[in-house]
Amino acid sequence: MIRAGLGSRRRAFRAFVALIALMALSVVATWVGASRSAEPGLRRADLLPLQPLIDATAAGGKLIPPPGRYAGPVVLRRPIVLDGQGQVTIDAGGAGSVVQILADHAMVRGLHLVGSGANPDHLDAGVQVRGSHNRVEDNVIEDCLFGVDLKQVDENVIRGNRIRSKPFSLGERGDGIRLWYSNHNQVLDNRVSDVRDMVVWYSSDNVFVGNRVTNSRYGLHFMYSHRNGVRNNFFNNDRVGMFLMYSDRLQITDNRIVGAAGPTGLGIGVKESSDVTAKGNTIAYCARGLYLDVSPYDPEATNEFSENRLAYNGLGIVFHNDWHGNGFFGNVLEGNFAQVTVDDDSSANRNDWRGNYWSDYRGFDQNADGWGDAPYELYDYADKIWVEQPEAGFFRGSPVLELIDFLDHLAPFSEPTLVLTDPEPRMDPGSKEAS
Repeated sequence: MIRAGLGSRRRAFRAFVALIALMALSVVATWVGASRSAEPGLRRADLLPLQPLIDATAAGGKLIPPPGRYAGPVVLRRPIVLDGQGQVTIDAGGAGSVVQILADHAMVRGLHLVGSGANPDHLDAGVQVRGSHNRVEDNVIEDCLFGVDLKQVDENVIRGNRIRSKPFSLGERGDGIRLWYSNHNQVLDNRVSDVRDMVVWYSSDNVFVGNRVTNSRYGLHFMYSHRNGVRNNFFNNDRVGMFLMYSDRLQITDNRIVGAAGPTGLGIGVKESSDVTAKGNTIAYCARGLYLDVSPYDPEATNEFSENRLAYNGLGIVFHNDWHGNGFFGNVLEGNFAQVTVDDDSSANRNDWRGNYWSDYRGFDQNADGWGDAPYELYDYADKIWVEQPEAGFFRGSPVLELIDFLDHLAPFSEPTLVLTDPEPRMDPGSKEAS
């Protein structure tokens, strides 16, 4: 009897231990499954179906899926609101675009979009926009080749998204936001990092406000795109902040471009573009601040650069050749290795320079009116080797190069070229910060 009782208790204890073990294994399995399902492309069979819920939503309706991870790709064919409220992930499993909008007047917001395909020919993206009057807002898009791609569509709003491409080399990534033959769109307050470019092709009358682009190739690249506005954006540690190519009547105002370094580093480039206005921008710590190549291209047009700050760049302003039609008014050029250079060793004096602050100005202001008593004149000396050989800029400030610079100004080995004259240089740079 005693032995029988002990055996019964042992069996009960073993059953209890087995139950605890099963519960522990269940918890571990659940945790492992959740961990795997949190990785793009894994455990596809466990993802919830979303396309039937989308198809069952009537035009003009709103779909708020229960929190969870859903299978993509999905397609919106009618004007609905798809709102994840920050609790819905759509995983395309490495095939195609995660979300495609084919309708007009639809909205996609509050979603976590992952796992697009990697085919650049198909423009695999987090969101492909193929309709007009749509809104793509407050989504997190990562591990997607392209972020948001707009093609031949108008009057869409792309706002408040966080976008990161796939972990590829710089040239193999897709564009964070791409516009192709798309007009009157608004790109606002997005955070884009580790993509290839943010690019605008053949697209006019769009606005780009409050965006932040970091660790990419081109922060913003215009090609054959006219009358676009770019305001209050921040481009940090990109190879090129902005490049304007064959694009007219662009308004570039109050942007900050910092850290475009390296051999191709450039703050703003302007190539064969006319009627460009760049005002109130800060360009700092770049290899080249502003680069002009045959701009303005229209002989009847002008480009105006006013109230910008170009500070602590390798070269402040670079002209590809002796060109004309640009006005520089009220800018601050401060601490650049070379303030203005011309690649073909000619002059930039056919442009209009007035009222700029030059940190290397050596004049006085005896009547205290805020303007220099004598013009600022910038000469190009033949031995400015850090201009002809950018690698030598690393040694700028060293005793040897400073001695060469001093001797070259004291007794030039050849007749220097007058690069520009500013008849009324500013004495005070103002208080605008460089970073």
